[in-house]
Parts: sequence; structure tokens; C-alpha cells
Amino acid sequence: MTNPMNPATASPPGPRRRILVLDDETSIQRLLTIILEGEGHEVITTDDGNVALEMISQNPVDLVIQDLRMPKMDGLTFLRKLKETQSIPSIVLTAFGTFETAVEAMRLGAYTHLTKPFDTEEMRQTVARALERLSFNKKGPNQAVPFLDIISNTALMSAITSLINRVARTDSTILITGESGTGKELVARAIHYSSLRADQAFVAINCGAFTETLLESELFGHLKGSFTNAIADRKGVFESADRGTLFLDEIGELSQPTQVKLLRVLETRTFKPVGGSKDMHVDVRFITATNRNLAQMVSDGQFREDLFYRLNVIPIELPPLRARKEDIPLLAGHFLARFAKRMAKPIKGIDEAVIGKLVGYSWPGNVRELENTIERAVALARHDRIRLEDLAGPLLGSGISARSSTALIAATRVPQGGSGRLPVQANPHLVDNGVGVSKPRLPAEGMDLERYLLDVERAYIIQGLERTNWSLTEAAKLLNMTFRAIRYRVAKLGIEKPAGKM
Repeated sequence: MTNPMNPATASPPGPRRRILVLDDETSIQRLLTIILEGEGHEVITTDDGNVALEMISQNPVDLVIQDLRMPKMDGLTFLRKLKETQSIPSIVLTAFGTFETAVEAMRLGAYTHLTKPFDTEEMRQTVARALERLSFNKKGPNQAVPFLDIISNTALMSAITSLINRVARTDSTILITGESGTGKELVARAIHYSSLRADQAFVAINCGAFTETLLESELFGHLKGSFTNAIADRKGVFESADRGTLFLDEIGELSQPTQVKLLRVLETRTFKPVGGSKDMHVDVRFITATNRNLAQMVSDGQFREDLFYRLNVIPIELPPLRARKEDIPLLAGHFLARFAKRMAKPIKGIDEAVIGKLVGYSWPGNVRELENTIERAVALARHDRIRLEDLAGPLLGSGISARSSTALIAATRVPQGGSGRLPVQANPHLVDNGVGVSKPRLPAEGMDLERYLLDVERAYIIQGLERTNWSLTEAAKLLNMTFRAIRYRVAKLGIEKPAGKM
């Protein structure tokens, strides 16, 4: 644990804030007081939730750090009462094994949670991020910025967030590497919104999403008549990002000619629009990202060495999710709180068996795959907790067999009783296990699981809507969903009401 008394570990002083520490352990109160006062903040402490509420009503605070298990008033009750009258970010402290309570705390609006015993440097950084978001929010509704948090409790990610904090306020070019789904754009946005350019534009572009000609036009803009269909002048992303940050994702997909042009922009901060002859100057902070090995591409002659060194001034390598398994329960709780709120579903936690499956899975799609998994589980959940039945595919050690989406949709007919259960005999790819429950079977040729699951959901929702004459309210009842949940899924799946339906 970092020594809080060592001045060498202290962060640079920021704005003085008033922080309330609510914990029934005197030692925790004292430790947090030392840490926070060392950062220049005013600290008040108490072990009683009622006293804390009274203290806040008399003299508002900027942040609350609170335990969840206290004898006089438990932490969740305190959060509910606080939320009734105040909008104050809170960091909750949990003991090992109280994950479910921490999820409920985040659902009630807590900023994040840390597990006891906590690392003092991690506490400093978490407090700094919470207060930073508070500062952005106080800019007002017309200036609020979508500050994105990096959710982690591991030393590996703590080192990365520490690096981000150190380089954010510079203008150095940054190269973010890592597998797909590890959160490269999230990190890029965190850097931007922690930088001196935070009030300017953050412009992101995927270099792999365009042909060479279209990418040059997208980057540099073009003049009217410079090529077929160029019917008007068009501003490129370099110009749009002037004085702000430009995030170039999948930078390894650039063609050799475009690499040369990008190198010139990095060296001179000037460029010519397609079809133009006059240089334009831009003041842009560059952040790039790739899931490819650029050093190997340089060796193979696929990427310019001089451009690589221009981009790789400050490298940030993001670990795959399988290398930070300790973060999986925390991330799952974070996504659960988000999607339960968005879909208006009263889901309070995740079964331990589900947590075991999540932690034991390899996550080839990384954090993005975990996020999608929790979103789907929340959408499908029928209870107040995520259960194994709400998961699908690889997480259960088996897939769901389907040779084609068309065959599946033809087979999924909602029973007239309205139970929503797919009869075993309705789908020849499902095998009856002898007790009337279908057992999934993965075909030898494999399958597109994501497509299959979306088609299952779409088919049932469409049939529910057809049976109720496209009444969202009635279809929601038929499918045992809330109105807000079915409205969200209809929009998410792109389901459109046929012409002529009221």
C-alpha cells in the first residue's frame, strides 16, 4: 500500500473541495483524512448516516466517500435519502464479497466503488476523476461534456490511468494499441476531456471504414468539382478538429500514399484539401489507435517507419479483458446499472453463478463483448437478478443451433397461451432432453450466434406486436416486459410498423 505520509507520492494540488467521509471505522476516517487533506481538500467525518445528511444540509459537500455496511444506517439507505434531495457524487467502500450491494449502490447513482483494503494512490486517482467530472458538470447544461470513466480496480489499469493523467495536459501525440474492444476510443476521449483542449472538439474517424479516395476527402476535405459528385466544398476532419483533438482509429489501415500525406500534416501542421492548391494550417492534438502491430508492419514494409515514430511519441497499450479478470465483476455491475436504468428494469444484482461464468470466460471481444452481453442479459431478464438463463452461447459452454436466421424466424411462433416458450417440436435444431425443455445443439459447420440471438428477439417482438395490432403496451404485457424496455428494444432492433397500421 502506498504510504500516505510520503510527499513523493502526493498528486499536484487541485481546487480545494469539501469531502464527507462516512464510515464506522475510525482508522478508515483517519486514513482518508490524511490522504485527502494531503491533496488540499477539506475533510469532515462521521459514522452516522443521519448526522451526515444533517451536515450536508447545513453545509454542502462536493463528494461523499462512504462505507456500505454501517450499524446506524446502512449505506444503501443513506444513498437513497441523499438522492432525494442532493445530486452529489459518492464513492462507496465495500468489503470483499459484497459485490451485489455495490451494484445496487451504482444503480442508485454512486460514482464507483473501491474494495477494502484500498490502495491510497488508487483512492487519490478515483477522487480526482470524480471531482473532475463534477467540475465539468458545473459548466452548465450548454457546456457539459461527456466525460467517460475508466472502470478498474487493478494495478495494471491504475498504471494506465496514472499515465493518462500525466500526459493529458500535454500536446504530445499518443498511440493507443490493444485488441478490438479494449476501449481505445474510451481512453482517447478520457485524454481529451482531461486536457487543456477539453472545451474544443473531439473528432473521431475510423480509417478502415473508407476507401483510399474517400478517406483523403474525409481527412482533408475537398473543393467543389475536385472529383465526381463533389458538388460543393466540404470541410475535412482536420479542419473540424482545429484547436481540439483528432482521434484516428485503425491507423494501421492507411494506404502508403495517405501515410505520406499524414506524415506531412504531423510535421508541418498544414494540409491541402483534395483539389486545392493552398495550404491550410491547423492546431490539432493527434491521438491514434490500432489493434495491429505497427512495429511488425514497419518491418514488413507495410507502414512507414518515419510515420510510426511520429505517432509513437507516447505509447499506451491496453490489456485484453482476460488479463484483468478482477475487473470483470466491477465492469459487469457498471453495465448492469446503466442498462437497468435505461430499460427501466428493477434488476438489483447478478447471481454468483453468473459472475463465475463471466470471470471464467476468455472474452475474445473484450470489454465491448462484456458490455453487449450484459445489455442482452438485462433485456432478457425476467427477475430482479441476472441468472444463468439470461446468458447465451459460449458463456454457457454451448451455442444455440441454427442453420439460418430465416429458418429460425419461421420456427419461432409465440404460443397462443402467451407464455413465450418456444415448443421443442417447433425447431428441429433443438433437441428435447426428455423433460420438455429444449437443449441447444451447435451445428458442425458453426453459426453466427450474435445474428441468431438478435433474430430470435426480433421475431418474438414482431409477433407480439402483430398479435396486439402493434400496441407497444399490450405487446409488452404479452412478452412480460416493461413499456420502456420494449420501446428501447424496438428502436435498437430497427423494427418498423408496417404501413397502414395505427
